[in-house]
Amino acid sequence: MQNLRCIPLIISLFFLLAGCDYFNTEFDDVEGAVLYQARNMSNAPENPEILKIMTWNIKFGGARIDFFFDGWGDEVLMEKHEVVENLDNLAAYIKQVDPDVVLLQEVDIDSKRSAYIDQLQWLLDNTKLNYGAYASQWKADFIPSDGLGRMNSGNAIMSRWKLIETTRIALPLISDQDALTQYFYLKRNILRTKIDIDGVVLFVLNIHTSAFSDDGTKKKQLDRFCSELDLIDSDGSTFIAGGDLNTLPPGSVNLAGFPDAPPDPDPDFEADDFTGEENWLNYLYNNYTSAVYLLDYIAEETVGDFTGKYYTHSICKNVPWNRKLDFLFTNGSFMVGSDSTHQNTMNLSDHAPVTVEIELRR
Repeated sequence: MQNLRCIPLIISLFFLLAGCDYFNTEFDDVEGAVLYQARNMSNAPENPEILKIMTWNIKFGGARIDFFFDGWGDEVLMEKHEVVENLDNLAAYIKQVDPDVVLLQEVDIDSKRSAYIDQLQWLLDNTKLNYGAYASQWKADFIPSDGLGRMNSGNAIMSRWKLIETTRIALPLISDQDALTQYFYLKRNILRTKIDIDGVVLFVLNIHTSAFSDDGTKKKQLDRFCSELDLIDSDGSTFIAGGDLNTLPPGSVNLAGFPDAPPDPDPDFEADDFTGEENWLNYLYNNYTSAVYLLDYIAEETVGDFTGKYYTHSICKNVPWNRKLDFLFTNGSFMVGSDSTHQNTMNLSDHAPVTVEIELRR
């Protein structure tokens, strides 16, 4: 039996060495995103002056199931009823908050682990959002490890208004992986969209950077993100941009030793350590406006106290949110005091959503 388990890996290596994308994992550097539309359209507000924007890593509809890669459990695949129940709860919360534009990370559209449900289509059909765009960051017809099988997961943007331009921009890959691992590993991207809101153009950019890399890849990805924002800004256009940046705001005092590391972790579990990344978001904060003012965030931070109203992530549902990884920025004008970190969503995902209101330039 042990030899039989090696057969998929041997086959994978053969095709990799043959230079063939047999498992369909590769992307172009720049390509179009996949467009979506709700089956039943909702009326969008006419000529709005203020938009509410949300960003949310929805953990592929997995809610707080203890998956093997979290270090807490051994679950790999979900039953269809589990995914539908979790999506029901996500949709209900989105409808309650009632955003106009939503940036989503970790959305599955055709994955064995989430019962092959197209989660973007499902959320469009069960909220007031009408249009969507999707850019895969983890795609393979078959992943020959951990029982994952078919995978298609990535970033998405949902909007009340039509998306008139959508682009998937590839980000640098982790360079210190062997060729086989890199072939099957995540291919991070920026999803860039352009929305026409009754004659007002707004760019929306969504990113989910690498969680684990020791070769500076995450910094390169963030730099690429900033370059895209600078291009839009220099053209005189307005953007809203953000997502799961997988790093902490400048001035953070708690960089490691987070209280949600499992007591008896899996040997492959890697605890978060942001030491050395303290200044990686300086450019964004210095050049653009953040949904949460940096001074407000810093005022909440105390060494060794892993509680705060702006934190957005916790691996374990039994441990409160204990670091901020999720952000929204603009070169326009956020409404003062309109930001909200929705920490009442602990049971819906391992990330809390963040919302803010933006004034449209007319």
